[in-house]
Amino acid sequence: MKNYLLFIILFVSVTFNVQSQDTFSIVAMDPVTGEVGSAGASCVDLGAINFPTDDFLGELFPGIGAINSQAYYVPANQANARARMNEGLTPSEIIQWLVDNDVSNQPQLRQYGIVAKVGEEIETAAHTGTSTDDYKNHITGPNYSIQGNILLGQEVLDGMEAEFLAAEGDLACKLMAALQGANMVGADMRCTSNGTSSLFAFVKVAQPLDTFGNPSFLLSVRTGSNDGIEPITELQTVFDADRDCENLGVNDFENNLNFSLFPNPSENKITIESKNVSSEKYKIELVNILGKIIHTSTFKNKIDMDVSAFSEGIYFVKIIGNETAFVSKWIKK
Repeated sequence: MKNYLLFIILFVSVTFNVQSQDTFSIVAMDPVTGEVGSAGASCVDLGAINFPTDDFLGELFPGIGAINSQAYYVPANQANARARMNEGLTPSEIIQWLVDNDVSNQPQLRQYGIVAKVGEEIETAAHTGTSTDDYKNHITGPNYSIQGNILLGQEVLDGMEAEFLAAEGDLACKLMAALQGANMVGADMRCTSNGTSSLFAFVKVAQPLDTFGNPSFLLSVRTGSNDGIEPITELQTVFDADRDCENLGVNDFENNLNFSLFPNPSENKITIESKNVSSEKYKIELVNILGKIIHTSTFKNKIDMDVSAFSEGIYFVKIIGNETAFVSKWIKK
């Protein structure tokens, strides 16, 4: 497993010295930028147990992958997962190793979610132990994994997935949107009497050149039992002061002065045209949703590309110049 990374959405459970649980979080990888991120929330009063961080269960491996370890959380299991990622095992291989080598021989209590770049593809894998607390389940997609326990129901998982997939902007924006998909009273069932989804929430993103343990973007909100404060709503307020999601993310060729791509969606042919009056030669990379480059070519002013052989779906078209780079979504129908 080489450089790249992952998408993973998940819900978690943890034990500190007393039994406690985390319920929902997300780890994700942008197949174009290589960013990896995690976000989550839970009805655990971290202040009451003097826990130092809010984002401890999600580990981001910049340029490689990400792992969330949860459900009756044991730091030694997390350390073993970290070691297997650093050894280069694939997500499915890491899951199998953790199940076979649980430090207390109780893999039925654990949940894991992993996503990473394996060769030219992104792989995801998850494990939900049969004895984790209900409601429990996980969802895996092409570049993300979602899982959780002690949930109101499947609607929590489905809401996170739907909002993550629909959100505009960069990876941080998509992760924040995923949390909003679970912003419902009792998403973590223990917080029903508090009138909130959870007691703390976080979002973090690592760039490919970040170092392990030092993501370039990290925000969190921590509340206490019986405060009656919704942490996801509070986190959104902090997030909005830092991020303008309407002006982030992939650049739409149709909304800039540099290039146009048409028709979009299209079936057999696309045309890419430079609006710059120059003789600069540009490189085109066509990237699928898994982050794999499936076509490359070059052009100066205009190029017609035959796309009839590609499968239906969403793609990213990258235009790379000497000093510029633009990315746009393209839909093959």
